[in-house]
Amino acid sequence: MRKKIVLLGSGELGKEFVIAAQRIGQYVVAVDSYENAPAMQVAHEFEVINMLDGTEPSAKAANFTMNRKAIRDLAAKDLGLRTANYRYATTKEELEKAVTEVGTPCVVKPLMSSSGKGQSTIKTESDIEKAWNYAVEGSRGDIIEVIVEAFVNFHSEITLLTVTQKNGLPTLFCSPIGHRQERGDYQESWQPAKVSDKDILEAQEMAKKVTEALGGAGIFGVEFFLTNEGVYFSELSPRPHDTGMVTLAGTQNFNEFELHLRAILGLPISEITLEKVGASAVILASENSDNPTFTGIEKIAALPKTDFRLFGKPTSRPYRRMGVALTYDNLNASVEEVVQKAKDAASLIQVNK
Repeated sequence: MRKKIVLLGSGELGKEFVIAAQRIGQYVVAVDSYENAPAMQVAHEFEVINMLDGTEPSAKAANFTMNRKAIRDLAAKDLGLRTANYRYATTKEELEKAVTEVGTPCVVKPLMSSSGKGQSTIKTESDIEKAWNYAVEGSRGDIIEVIVEAFVNFHSEITLLTVTQKNGLPTLFCSPIGHRQERGDYQESWQPAKVSDKDILEAQEMAKKVTEALGGAGIFGVEFFLTNEGVYFSELSPRPHDTGMVTLAGTQNFNEFELHLRAILGLPISEITLEKVGASAVILASENSDNPTFTGIEKIAALPKTDFRLFGKPTSRPYRRMGVALTYDNLNASVEEVVQKAKDAASLIQVNK
């Protein structure tokens, strides 16, 4: 049952997907906008193309979820899910009006971006121009538009990895993943997150509604805010999720990349079981470099119940994610202690010019 898979987007998540595919005999062509992207380093073939070419067809799920306007309107207007109050803006003047309507503090994000690029928080009127310029700089695509979201008073946020299957097989949910963000990008994630039975059931119901509306098979990273008033839908990715890299620590019987692969191939997944407590912490670059190197690998390698991944990105820039530290322990272990261990481990590796 060997398939030829064309992988559109070949970063660190794509690299782990290719590895999972290779392990069960699939043939992968990795595609991205630059040569030597992480997934290209392990794929059978690679192609470098213009990833913003609007003449190329795109899947419904990818179209909806790369575009925050489409997915937010689908969730809030079509499906009636609880979301933050929001507005759109295509100019700085429209942004000023939107901020007045949703109030401050509020969050501004480009409609098309990833990994927190272009995202910022507006606290006062003086922040508006800077937020607009930063959003324009971080936006993908030819059309510049932003979403302005009222600030949700949440006590925690989670990613619920949701697996939709072919052939009428049931939708499955991974144990919830907690995460912390800075600059709109995750810094640490842990599994399992502490979530009440009521909130997890509500999150699962929302996730099932939106993934069924999008259609297709695979893993979806569905993000939620948890508040005293209930669960708020935040965002969705139609693929393995950044925060789900914690599953590389062996927290589940299948990691998120293996689940995605099996689902899109139509291989039945009978269950997803939690095996360990785990955490991930990002390894960030601090400088620009055309040939980044790493120190401290021996230190992290010597730690018990610890692992790491270096993504092999050919260049670095400040805050670019270059790797991840992974820690794990038995199911009775303290999640907080495992998270702190991951943060400490990540700090041992330095990214150099």
